[in-house]
Amino acid sequence: MIAKNNLIKISDYLWEIPKTFRSDMRVPARIYASEKMLESVFKDKSLEQLVNLTTLPGIEKYALVMPDVHEGYGSPIGGVFATRASDPLRQGSSEASGIISPGAVGYDINCGVRLLKSDVSADEIKNRLDDLATEIQRNVPSGLGRGRKIKLSVNELDKILENGAQELIKQGYGKKEDMENCEANGRLEWADANEVSDTAKNRGRDQVGTLGSGNHFLEIQKVEEIFDENAAKIFGLFKNQAVVMIHTGSRGLGHQIATDYIRLMLQVMPKYNIHLPDKELACAPFNSPEGQKFFKAMACGANFAWANRQMITHYIRESWKKVFLNENNENLEVLYDVAHNIAKLEDGLLVHRKGATRAFPPSAGRSEPTARQSPPSAGRSEPTARQSPPSHPEIPKKYKEIGQPVIIPGSMGTASYILHGTEKGKEAFYSSCHGAGRTMSRHQALKTLKGQEIIKNLENKNIIVKCYSMRGIAEEAPQAYKDIDEVVEIVHQANLSKKVARLVPLAVIKGE
Repeated sequence: MIAKNNLIKISDYLWEIPKTFRSDMRVPARIYASEKMLESVFKDKSLEQLVNLTTLPGIEKYALVMPDVHEGYGSPIGGVFATRASDPLRQGSSEASGIISPGAVGYDINCGVRLLKSDVSADEIKNRLDDLATEIQRNVPSGLGRGRKIKLSVNELDKILENGAQELIKQGYGKKEDMENCEANGRLEWADANEVSDTAKNRGRDQVGTLGSGNHFLEIQKVEEIFDENAAKIFGLFKNQAVVMIHTGSRGLGHQIATDYIRLMLQVMPKYNIHLPDKELACAPFNSPEGQKFFKAMACGANFAWANRQMITHYIRESWKKVFLNENNENLEVLYDVAHNIAKLEDGLLVHRKGATRAFPPSAGRSEPTARQSPPSAGRSEPTARQSPPSHPEIPKKYKEIGQPVIIPGSMGTASYILHGTEKGKEAFYSSCHGAGRTMSRHQALKTLKGQEIIKNLENKNIIVKCYSMRGIAEEAPQAYKDIDEVVEIVHQANLSKKVARLVPLAVIKGE
């Protein structure tokens, strides 16, 4: 059992469990939290799961968690770590190569957030706000297992799995600027649809452009407060601006990919002499055949999620155009789109982020990165000429001066934030928190909270709620989450990312 006296205080917002705490730890464990928020971390198994991360072969520096940390499958939600990616694999040696772990990526591969910014104020749309929310709910299917009426063929789906949102842009569902303002330009190029099972593909055939359930949502929001006028100007944000936030991922397809590869990793770990304290962290050496198969399948899941958010963007624009009649729907520009659950090669390391978001710094004075980044094949120790330089690839040129936009969604009915990356973030592998973080399980929330009361409370705050299920409202009630303002303040004070703007909801569209 981990207690507070086991932690070493590094700063007011950073704590460490030393490598000596447990004999199987390869590196220390770090927690970003305030003294006040630290108390909530001891209420579940998230710190035990964090320590388990430190036992993974090839792990570098330390494993860490963000202030929105809570218990997850294998890895805690909010977990970040990096493993060696370039060491040659020696058969039978768990020390030869860093690993890749599906459980440390998460079941919802590339669950992520996209923000669309309008050029109008919230006051200009308030009279049609309910109509807009209703039209978006009609156009974007939401809820567990709920899909579109049209199913893609396997061939059509394979193109999306390998080309991501870029495939939809090619088909007319958006514009090239959408991809320029998207992590990885909306496509991980090493994706290979052959590594995705038929079961996973069948689960995804009707789910491109759908919201899903759980904590996924669409919100019409307004910019309530600006903290950094210069950054806000660069990002194209202004006070009282109407914006739309999309929070969803790879749906059933991503879940099935994770399921398939966790099962595979459990089978092959003995072959690589890998022994772990928790089988939920099942893994394989990154450069092994199994590790590369998952890396390619995971990329397909990530591409599917970016395509999903791109299609939703299209239907939000169509809804906006219909409600506001002849007004141009192209004023809904993508500020940025960033992933939460993913493993990517950065600065020569394979960085796993599960319930954490990338936060690259400004690039002033550095060499110009390219948009392309290819994974190393087994045995290749140096980046290729076409890979991005370390630390800040893929940031759109217009954001290089201030750093990557970081989008942190709040829980239902609470604030969300826009921040920017910093150089100090290198200490956390250029990562930031991804949301508020649960303090109450969905089961507990259902037992103690009533959906109708929550809707009434939100309506009293003049927030419109659209949801097909009272269950979904109760599970995702604000009371089931940490205070988003406190969570964001920690990453701001720790200089992992810096606050730019605070957004508040006007209308919430949720899945079941």
